[in-house]
Amino acid sequence: MNERCARRDLVANSRTLTLFWVLPATTILTTGYLADVEWVITISWTLSLLVMSVACLANARGCGRIHCYFTGPFFLLMALVSLAHGIELLPLGRNGWRIIGSAILIGSVLLSVVPELLRGRYSRALRNSDPGS
Repeated sequence: MNERCARRDLVANSRTLTLFWVLPATTILTTGYLADVEWVITISWTLSLLVMSVACLANARGCGRIHCYFTGPFFLLMALVSLAHGIELLPLGRNGWRIIGSAILIGSVLLSVVPELLRGRYSRALRNSDPGS
């Protein structure tokens, strides 16, 4: 494993992992189960997904973490879907938030695991750019 990539990996750092992914995911889960007001869910899910998306995109660029190339755009798309559903541009019916939540869960698990099983943890281009590799 390339040490330079690992040092720059936000996912591998417990503080940034908690700040950029665990807390937003916890917010989504909490508001999904406890919030009764649509605008609370809309704002919290949209902002949480945006935070996760930006962090993934920054991580993909900064350390070449393979799954971040997929989860970054996916979280951005799901933020847009959450916003569109919340402001009633995308009517998904009574179970709309459950549908979106299920898509987030399934998509994030698949996009986090499968790409790294197939391609490794870090982008070959960034791994090979390190003078020590």
